[in-house]
Amino acid sequence: MAQQHNPNPDQTTVLEKQEQRTKPPPMYKVMLLNDDFTPMEFVVVVLQQFFGKGREQATQIMLNVHRNGRGVCGLYPHDIAATKVDQVTEFSRTHQHPLQCVMEEA
Repeated sequence: MAQQHNPNPDQTTVLEKQEQRTKPPPMYKVMLLNDDFTPMEFVVVVLQQFFGKGREQATQIMLNVHRNGRGVCGLYPHDIAATKVDQVTEFSRTHQHPLQCVMEEA
C-alpha cells in the first residue's frame, strides 16, 4: 500500500469536536379511564402501587378520573408507559375490575 506524503510536514490538521445533540424520546401520558364498576379505593391502590403516588395525590387523581372521565397518572417514555398500561390492565383483570389504562403521546 502506498503511503501518502504530506507536502508540508510543519502543518498539522486540527479537527474540532462537534457536539451531537440527540433529541429526547417522545413522552407518553398514561391515563386511567372512568367506568361505573371499579371501586374508587381500587383506583387509589393502583395509583399508589404502579405509579408511586402518595395517598393524597392518588385520591386527587382518582377524583379527577371520576369527575372528568380520565386522569393522568404520569408521563413516561414509550416502553415504560406501555409496561405500566399492561401491568395495570393485568392487575385490574386479576381482581375482576374493568378499569382501563391507556397511553397517548404527550
